[in-house]
Amino acid sequence: MTATMTEAPPRRPLKYQLETELCHLNPAERAARGKMARAEVPRTSHAEFDPPADRPDPIALLEEQGKSRLPELVPVRYGRMMVSPFTYYRGAALPMASDLATTPVSGLAVQACGDAHLSNFGLFGSAERRLIFDVNDFDETLPGPWEWDVKRLATSLEVAGRDNSFADKERREIVTATVASYRQAMRSFAGMTGLDVWYAHADFDQVRAELDSQLKARQRKAMDKGLAKARTRDSMQEVAKLTRMVDGQLRIIADPPLLVPAAQLAESPGDFETFLSQINGLIAKYRRTLETDRRYLLEQYDYCDLARKVVGVGSVGTRCWIVLMLGRDESDPLFLQVKEAEESVLSRFVGVSKYANQGQRVVAGQRLMQAASDIFLGWVHIVAGLDGKDRDFYVRQLRDWKFSLEISTLTPRGLRLYGELCGWTLARAHARSGDRIAIGSYLGNSDVFDKAIAQFAVAYADQNEKDHDALVQAVKSGRLMAEQGV
Repeated sequence: MTATMTEAPPRRPLKYQLETELCHLNPAERAARGKMARAEVPRTSHAEFDPPADRPDPIALLEEQGKSRLPELVPVRYGRMMVSPFTYYRGAALPMASDLATTPVSGLAVQACGDAHLSNFGLFGSAERRLIFDVNDFDETLPGPWEWDVKRLATSLEVAGRDNSFADKERREIVTATVASYRQAMRSFAGMTGLDVWYAHADFDQVRAELDSQLKARQRKAMDKGLAKARTRDSMQEVAKLTRMVDGQLRIIADPPLLVPAAQLAESPGDFETFLSQINGLIAKYRRTLETDRRYLLEQYDYCDLARKVVGVGSVGTRCWIVLMLGRDESDPLFLQVKEAEESVLSRFVGVSKYANQGQRVVAGQRLMQAASDIFLGWVHIVAGLDGKDRDFYVRQLRDWKFSLEISTLTPRGLRLYGELCGWTLARAHARSGDRIAIGSYLGNSDVFDKAIAQFAVAYADQNEKDHDALVQAVKSGRLMAEQGV
């Protein structure tokens, strides 16, 4: 489907950098930048999605990503993406980035998430033990166009609405309300001081109080149950689920291919012993990326065990480890997740990261976008790991009150409220790094931009369905191998 409301303006240069000298412009000058960008790139132009005849094959792009991933897990990734157009969309960040690179942009840069679909938002615990709602996946973060994040979020709501069998009108209202929430929030942030924007956050107790009047009794009960469950998701719970005592010591249990202890992955016992001899040095390297107080806390824990764990949809096949560490005894565990960081899917379209270590790229972007980040968020470069190759990783807690809503259970009203919360949250994340005054000025007071993005979302959801079908056909034809139900 092609949606065209106006001729697309010429593309701007592909290199995006955050502007750090905005203080040299007064608010009126920054607002004028937004108005000028609007004149060059009309808001209505964002409605269009007109893929060129030589559009890159999305299946080939997925195959390209698979070359750097664990070959035995790539079929698991395809199997998870095959389930529905929505699961395909979750794993297809690179094909969509390729498509977004052909669409109009205002030229105003932010620290972009790069994969801002609705399932990459959720709850987690802050250092002050508050439940915070925020973006929670930054594998693809880079400075880039703010519009791309908005389009990926909006389209994810359209795709999810179709997956839930919502009517056309219901889906349009959901997507339009989400984009309106982003626009209105950005304009509100434009009027705030830098400190007020930096301190803004979505404390979920406050969000819940605001939602109470809009939720039915059944929905309030379900939310209370979810919040209570979130507060139990920590390292102690993971120890109960993922470990057992072996010869008097805690060990991570095997559940292949989703969970495999490192000792079972080494080609020989000698290789594993060599790797183990490096563990404390690697932990020390990672510890140096933490703030001083967090370093002190981490030093109170000792290495206990290590395993490879499969996570997510799009990330399946990248190397992801969980590390069990113990403090004073088995009742004082700390589970860390050590996740491989490759180049962002945005990098070929917006320029490479200024950070040589891709783990540092992820951490820097996450700290810039999130209102509160995991206290153990850091990075490490591993030379000659179990596979003998150099790789970059970022580190965070495996569980810290983390909880995401089950999208398939939401009503149209529930998905709309959720979308509006995601829209506000994304605007707050963008306002921390971009010129919020210029972007707010570009967006304006009317719903022109909201309607344009809703039209784009319909067009791209149609393309997403075709791409999902192409993946299914590629598996049926034998081009790809898929393992389902894992």
